[in-house]
Amino acid sequence: MKVVAFNGSARKDGNTAILIRQVLAELEKEGAETEMVQLAGKTIRGCTACGKCHKNKNQRCAVDNDIANECIEKMLGADGMILGSPTYFADVTTEMKALIDRAGYVARANSDMFRRKVGAAVVAVRRAGSIHAFDSINHFFLIGQMIVPGSIYWNMGIGRAAGDVEQDDEGLKTMQVLGQNMAWLLKKMSQ
Repeated sequence: MKVVAFNGSARKDGNTAILIRQVLAELEKEGAETEMVQLAGKTIRGCTACGKCHKNKNQRCAVDNDIANECIEKMLGADGMILGSPTYFADVTTEMKALIDRAGYVARANSDMFRRKVGAAVVAVRRAGSIHAFDSINHFFLIGQMIVPGSIYWNMGIGRAAGDVEQDDEGLKTMQVLGQNMAWLLKKMSQ
């Protein structure tokens, strides 16, 4: 089992990373190999609508001057993926949206290449707007024919300043159960 997580926060090792690490810790307990890619400080731009991914069908984006293809390659090599984002104006960050759009177009151009992989959304939020961000990530998974495990609540943690989510007991428990459910699902799928 291999799971790759993408932290779409502009703040490296902030609340989103803390939540993602909670999920990854549970996966590691069950024997999963995990990796977290933090998009903070890295360049990723939105889709240019060039259509070359549909023409080339090489599992890559034609725009090759940022981190997108490296991320797509990691997604392709994993059994499951976690996309995490803080909530910016009731949605995901522009970095996460760029990754979703670029990876989504490449996947669809290549016979839905993430089909039947496991995908989980993780969202950090100060107060409100997290459900829309959560939905934006899940729409990527669902249109790509991926399998989405649930938890005891929507996969979000509440906090503003870096580290505040560590005080959100329900949010941390939600991430732990998400990791457990994701591990269980990945094991069932490999049988």
